[in-house]
Amino acid sequence: MTSEYQGKEVWENEKVKVAKTGGFPVIRGQSFILLNLFYSPMLPRPNTRSIHAIAMAILVLGSLFPACAQKLTVPATHQNIAVKRGALVAEFADYKFEESDNPNPLQLEAIRGAFTGTDTGLEVDFGLPGLNGTLYYGFIPFGDSKHPMPVYFKTPANIVAGKASIPIKGALEGRYDMVGWASKGIGTFGYRIVTDNGSILYDGKITFTGTGPFTVAPTVIEGPLVNLVGPDSAVISFITQVPAVGTIHVGGQAFADAQARTHHEIIVRNLASDNEHEYTLTVDEWSNSYSLRTAPEAGSKTAFTFAYASDSRNGQGGGERDLYGTNFYIVKKIMALAKQQNAAFFQFSGDMINGYLTDLGEMELEYANWKRAIEPFSHYFPVYIAMGNHEALSRTMIDKEGRSVSVDRFPYATQSAEYVFGQQFTLPTNGPLSEDGQSYDPNPDIQDFPSYAENVYWYQHGNVAVVVLNSNYWYTPTTSAIKAVGGNPHAYLMDGQMEWLTGTLAWMEEDSTIDHIFMTQHTPAFPNGGHVRDDMWYAGNNDIRAWVAGKPVSKGIIERRDEYLDLMINKSSKVRAMLTGDEHNYARTEVGPETNIYPDNWFMPKLSMSRSIWQINNGAAGAPYYAQEQTPWSNMVQGFTTQNALVLFDVEGDSIKVRVLNPDTLEEVDGFTLR
Repeated sequence: MTSEYQGKEVWENEKVKVAKTGGFPVIRGQSFILLNLFYSPMLPRPNTRSIHAIAMAILVLGSLFPACAQKLTVPATHQNIAVKRGALVAEFADYKFEESDNPNPLQLEAIRGAFTGTDTGLEVDFGLPGLNGTLYYGFIPFGDSKHPMPVYFKTPANIVAGKASIPIKGALEGRYDMVGWASKGIGTFGYRIVTDNGSILYDGKITFTGTGPFTVAPTVIEGPLVNLVGPDSAVISFITQVPAVGTIHVGGQAFADAQARTHHEIIVRNLASDNEHEYTLTVDEWSNSYSLRTAPEAGSKTAFTFAYASDSRNGQGGGERDLYGTNFYIVKKIMALAKQQNAAFFQFSGDMINGYLTDLGEMELEYANWKRAIEPFSHYFPVYIAMGNHEALSRTMIDKEGRSVSVDRFPYATQSAEYVFGQQFTLPTNGPLSEDGQSYDPNPDIQDFPSYAENVYWYQHGNVAVVVLNSNYWYTPTTSAIKAVGGNPHAYLMDGQMEWLTGTLAWMEEDSTIDHIFMTQHTPAFPNGGHVRDDMWYAGNNDIRAWVAGKPVSKGIIERRDEYLDLMINKSSKVRAMLTGDEHNYARTEVGPETNIYPDNWFMPKLSMSRSIWQINNGAAGAPYYAQEQTPWSNMVQGFTTQNALVLFDVEGDSIKVRVLNPDTLEEVDGFTLR
């Protein structure tokens, strides 16, 4: 949810934000997602800037006035779906599905709670009469740790019928007043909501002022998070529970919100490159200091380390391994290890959360829990994120037998998975527009596809560029539903994204400031364990492809995979590795002239590869494991493990070394020289 990429010039107002990056200016994202039919679990060169700015402005106009759209309209890119008598219906063959939503979703707005001050402490109402359990709470001792976390008090509070009380006066005084609230008149609690059956729902924060009676103060309930770090700038994002003005002091300068708001993105500028900068965030009476390190100048040979992982949706084992949508335990572990290893940035490529939801508020809750896990460490360095298949928000239609078809929550401009993803994170806006205008677009003058804003992009740090793709764009999880209602299969890269990638890699090849390129998308080109039946392979079935308005696109999944490989290996000399996830394990696969990449019955042209690169899969950030399976390229696989893993790239000029560490045990599970 960003208005600027790496500190470059920006046009901004409250409705439309366009980054002038020399690439495509783009609007906020949208997406189209179809769930199971039978439910089971850059840069074209700068002379194109004005053309795309005009195109973006035209597309945005329709989303600026949502009140004008009184009637739900099904995008023409889909078939056999209609609105009948006010309900969304899918009908094909002998099936009829009617829209149905989760009647009682758990939503972020409620679970954060409404806090009020009393003479002796705080009271909270979660607005959920059926919620009974335990509220753990404790002060967050800002100032005595770089990574402040709550230290829970010995006596928790009971949640009864969705309400609880936190005593302060008389209970948290004296030896239990570790934050000095009695003398300062201010303090911040961290709190955790646990149900009667032991499920952890949410970790929150609340700030109070006074010494009795007490008042709830404007609170930074999320963040601050460091984003988009360039050589001379960064974006600091945070959320407050009430509208407030935030101010960031850094380098003798002050940067503040133009007006009171709840969602904040403050651009800090004029910083010295490749330097540590302390910054202080102030909101009302509360303030705290952190630091960030600016990137080296583009092309610099300065040594640095960056981290990589994927797939942190909830795991097994109880406790923090399942904090409503995410493996909170392992995410904190990998973030702490990345910080300890001085990672300049972290690339995380999808499936942060369980997802596959029908309610926006519930999706926001899962995202909030994931961001809470990274927060103590991403005060200091940025985390760049790619979309995975579990980042799915949908409308669900069910038949009389209980089978279901789900589609992404259109209208795309305000309710889709890609739109929600873009609102949750602060990421570059230098990718392509969308698939609108392609040969298969049934209405070239109307937005029929999701936007790629903040889910397809690139960024640079020193002499390294990272290109982030979305291999779950306009995604239909079950391939049997695609021909019936339209959509895109898991792992397929559509034409518009490929055209943008072609241009981006071409100019990067000529850019003297870029020595190394890392590609990343959620799905492996060569699955090894857990997704051999799909990803960019589908057991060698090239029939798998997107369907638009009742027609298949021209290229199958294996053909498209080969085009992708051709761009990375034959048309670029700088791509060093492809970073993937989806499979919940770590493995590296050599992809090159000696790699068998086709099924036995392949009779179409075969790609000749001029050199080798590595596919480095690290989907081992907490999701349930997958064991290794047999594939045509199994002999090229090394280092396979189902243990949790963090991949670290040590870059120094022309040299790149890779270390893979277990965040639980800290042992090195793999290591090699990439270049």
